Amino acid sequence: MARMAPRAPKVSVIMPVYNVDRFVARAIESVQNQTLEDWELLVVDDGSTDRSGDVADRLATRDIRIDVIHTQNQGAAAARNVALDRARGTYVHFIDGDDWLERDCLADMVALAEGHSLELAIAGFFIETFYGDADQHTLETKSRPSQVYATQAEFRSGAWSLFDENLLYTPWNKLFLRSRIEDLHLRFRPTFMDDFPFVLDYIRDVERVAVTDHAYYHFIRSRAESETSKWRPDIYEKREEEHSWMLDLYEHWGLAGDPASMEMVQRRYIERLVGCIENLCEPACTLSTAEKRGLIRKMISSDRAKLAVSVARPRSRMMAAMLVPIRRQDVTTTYNEGCLISFVKRHNTKVFATLRANR
Repeated sequence: MARMAPRAPKVSVIMPVYNVDRFVARAIESVQNQTLEDWELLVVDDGSTDRSGDVADRLATRDIRIDVIHTQNQGAAAARNVALDRARGTYVHFIDGDDWLERDCLADMVALAEGHSLELAIAGFFIETFYGDADQHTLETKSRPSQVYATQAEFRSGAWSLFDENLLYTPWNKLFLRSRIEDLHLRFRPTFMDDFPFVLDYIRDVERVAVTDHAYYHFIRSRAESETSKWRPDIYEKREEEHSWMLDLYEHWGLAGDPASMEMVQRRYIERLVGCIENLCEPACTLSTAEKRGLIRKMISSDRAKLAVSVARPRSRMMAAMLVPIRRQDVTTTYNEGCLISFVKRHNTKVFATLRANR
């Protein structure tokens, strides 16, 4: 008699893992502790050189719902794609190996998705930024009021507010319908911020969407080697590409002339431009001061920057003040601001996280 294939789980949880042996047990156990028990966890050890893979293997021996896949190091995008190729669940949820989930995450999000036949369920999340001793951290909550969007047009016209709360950038605060992922042939691209293009591709023509005001996902900022803390010589070009993705999305949605949507798009561009300027001021940057100033001049004098700074309406006095020298095309003051931001970022994580949260 032929063996029957095991029943497909309700949710496939996908976890790329790379050199996070201090955190991965907590991440896996947060899935094991879910009140919803009908899941599979696909852990992809992306060529870790520490004990991450061993920790995952040990936990998998005690739980048949966990499958650990060991691969050569190719990055988080490739790791997620390996898991997507094996996923069997009705829904897909992502979690990184150094983060963790609240116990009701999967149960509540599945109930929301099934209750409204959703293609996408979006939840809030926590940002925990650690500084000093291991137990010292700031806690920031990102969320929006609960809403089931009645139509595709209603979601599109209100998406700017979700972008504003950082709810539409990452894959890990969402429940995706796996059949839609496969119908669209979606996979993560091998590019900077690989998760954002995946989300953009998924929401481009999505129809049935809801958001819950509950926050379930704990995003941890603590490791010095985080991608967001490095000097990147190509960050400006990557941010320009990212801005093009946003402009293309809103053009596709027919909202290129919508005031609220375009203010958000232009404000996020100018905020990220400030981040590019700060990146140039990182001590690891090998450029001379003259070269840095030349690049800053190029950045703030572009047509995109001039448009963005004229349209953006900063939400805080701090950000409004930071945009003044950009608006005036004042390279010296803009450079000094970048150096100040870099100094605060390196020497007072708590203050930097607080200012960033309130920008």
